[in-house]
Amino acid sequence: MIICTKKMDYPIGNQCQRVQNQVVKMSSEKERSQLLCVKALASRGRLDSITQQMGYHPQYLESFLRTQHYILHMDGPLPLHYRHYIAIMAAARHHCRYLVSLHSAHFLRVGGDPLWLQGLDSAPPRLRSLDQLNKVLAHRPWLTARQHIEALLKIAEQCWSLAELVQAVVLLAHCHALASFVFGAGLEQDTPEPPGLASYCFCDAANGNAAAPPEGLRSARRRSLDSSCEGGCLQERIQWVQEEKERRGERRINAQPLLYTELEEEEEAPCCADPSRFVSDPEFGYQDFDRREEDHFQVFRVQQQDYSWEDHGFSLVNRLYSDIGHLLDDRFRTVTSLPNSVLSGGQGSEVKRAIWNYIHWMFGIRYDDYDYGEVNHLLERNLKLYIKTVTCYPDKTKSQLFPRPWKPLKPAEKVHVNLLIMEARLQAELLYALRAITQYMIA
Repeated sequence: MIICTKKMDYPIGNQCQRVQNQVVKMSSEKERSQLLCVKALASRGRLDSITQQMGYHPQYLESFLRTQHYILHMDGPLPLHYRHYIAIMAAARHHCRYLVSLHSAHFLRVGGDPLWLQGLDSAPPRLRSLDQLNKVLAHRPWLTARQHIEALLKIAEQCWSLAELVQAVVLLAHCHALASFVFGAGLEQDTPEPPGLASYCFCDAANGNAAAPPEGLRSARRRSLDSSCEGGCLQERIQWVQEEKERRGERRINAQPLLYTELEEEEEAPCCADPSRFVSDPEFGYQDFDRREEDHFQVFRVQQQDYSWEDHGFSLVNRLYSDIGHLLDDRFRTVTSLPNSVLSGGQGSEVKRAIWNYIHWMFGIRYDDYDYGEVNHLLERNLKLYIKTVTCYPDKTKSQLFPRPWKPLKPAEKVHVNLLIMEARLQAELLYALRAITQYMIA
């Protein structure tokens, strides 16, 4: 079973000690969140919207940032501009303008050809050949078959190596799932960080290897270079912003005005590419994997088919794309081990498991040791509707008619639900893709 839940029994006499430990833990988590925000501010000059949202859960944020940095920037078989273009293709399937704009900007920053951004037809045939796999994984991952893998690995001059394809699959699944988080968190209308700002580094300025930053940013960064107490000052600022936002009931931090005020006028705006340019067959979308299709599309039974993330997917992806299995596994384990108090009601572990298994159920994945009646018992109808929409039709959350399902939940609780949606969807796509790759390898 992918998610293991354990009940914790505490002696009644230790209640005071438990409360004290919880206070200490909350203080530690707050400090950890502030430290991550300080690092983001130091490297980028601002906190992007995704980091701000995930900052409610610093343990998960750290794991997410580590994984994303690895697949986008660290060693791997794919060149950097290919990685960002694949991310654009993935985000475009859900019309996620936020991620398409962000990765278009980074694509240009790492030397990508601007002509490719005119649309999918302008990309090299090798990248275009990924379109069918991208489309299937994004909307109906149960259709992913050995034939898709075989076609990509045997297209004469345009063929992919197995290592390249595995990294591409991880990128596609990561960005599909991240698009769900962006829409679920209401970030689609936000503006991604300007690439010029993100590329400016403190160490470059200190070594004289970078062009001068905007004046508003220069003064703030001069203080960070000249003053040993800048980290403490930033922590105080972040803490003050968090408290102010909480008092006003706003949902996330915006540290930008604290560091610079003239940057918006002086910095080049991020690239705003139209997602539809990178989409073929726009009518292709999610269809319910219900019992009427079970005769044609075999249900993915984790136990009966002896294929699971822990026993097979993890080892395969880690072998073909070094270390990524450990990073992904840490994300799955972290999101499912976040404190149960985040999902209140005394059944936190059961609710998390119900959300995870419900998402896999919608993608045709079943667990023989789970009673699916628990899904209806633990999840309210409106919450189930929200989970299905964010998972399967993320862009429909933009509609003003879309109901917000929450009974009064704290921001951290809402973010936790969106994180569970993202990670469960990511694992579901990976299971289907890696199983197809395994079938190709043993054929």
